[in-house]
Amino acid sequence: MKRKGLSPLNVRRLNNFKANRRGWWSLWIFLALFLLTLFAELVANERPLIVSYKGELLFPVLVDYPEEKFGGFYAVTRYYDPFIREEIEANGWMLHAPIRYDHTTRSYASQMPYPIAPTWTLDADVACANLPNGTEDAFCGPSGYHWLGTDDQGRDVLARLIYGFRLSVLFGLTLTIISSVIGISAGAVQGYFGGWTDLLFQRFIEIWTSIPSLYLLLIFSAFFVPGFWTLLFILLLFSWVALVGLVRAEFLRGRNLEYVRAARALGLSDMRIMFRHILPNAMVATITFLPFILSGSITTLTALDFLGLGLQGDAPSLGELLAQGKENRNAPWLGLTGFLTISIMLSLLIFVGEAVRDAFDPRKVEG
Repeated sequence: MKRKGLSPLNVRRLNNFKANRRGWWSLWIFLALFLLTLFAELVANERPLIVSYKGELLFPVLVDYPEEKFGGFYAVTRYYDPFIREEIEANGWMLHAPIRYDHTTRSYASQMPYPIAPTWTLDADVACANLPNGTEDAFCGPSGYHWLGTDDQGRDVLARLIYGFRLSVLFGLTLTIISSVIGISAGAVQGYFGGWTDLLFQRFIEIWTSIPSLYLLLIFSAFFVPGFWTLLFILLLFSWVALVGLVRAEFLRGRNLEYVRAARALGLSDMRIMFRHILPNAMVATITFLPFILSGSITTLTALDFLGLGLQGDAPSLGELLAQGKENRNAPWLGLTGFLTISIMLSLLIFVGEAVRDAFDPRKVEG
């Protein structure tokens, strides 16, 4: 099959990738799930997506409107408040997300203790805690379906799952891209120049990789509250070495080939030879490892969250969901949800990685 704008070699690679049906469909399934969760605010949100109030269209999902606009007095509108809800419905309408919770919303819709088992019935539009001191209004919250139940803090599991999937993939992609850029550049310098540059760099990598990263993470956690960028920085300190050896070997092999010697004879600079001529050939083997590095990055974040060394606070976390499943064995939906999500996500990435490997295998006959 010919593709416009693609070389015969890339056409063969694309056809080989598509010939691996498991990897081909896994890619589309993973992309569909990622795109769905990428717009999680439109799928799971306690705020309405659109509000029509007195002829004016408002977008609470994007803008924080003060309650004064609807006759209240809080700085930020609580759209599940009975007074606000009745005021808007009397003068317009609200369009809610399919799931009326976000990853931080706590449910007051059930009198059962947390965690609440999965439910498929909607009792009311708004639920309030029954407190004797007359301050129920401050403890009101949206109610709705809990298709996967709640965790031990009353937060909807499905909403946290959607936001957690997005967070895990974005974290893994960011870590994979940055660490790959650093690792490929380091391996290219080592392999191309060789000699003392290669020798000293190798000794540095051996010393660097001998540092226990878990202990370093514990030390950092004592001084800083772990967050997305803090964890990314700490893990990046050690993850960049994953591709150094592979790229180094490709550059050591390629620097003495005829076309490289010809480029030197023509007066091309070292940087141009490295990144314009040798690197594209070295990337063939490197690209096949990227899906596996991505899955490893997601697994690392999940493991740290499970151990309590990862993201803190109300951050949606698949590892924290697994930890809750371990602590609440009377709520099997917590552990099963986390386990199945991680298993499906990693399986899809592994299948994609196998298809990419087949696509770039020079011994593979076109499928």
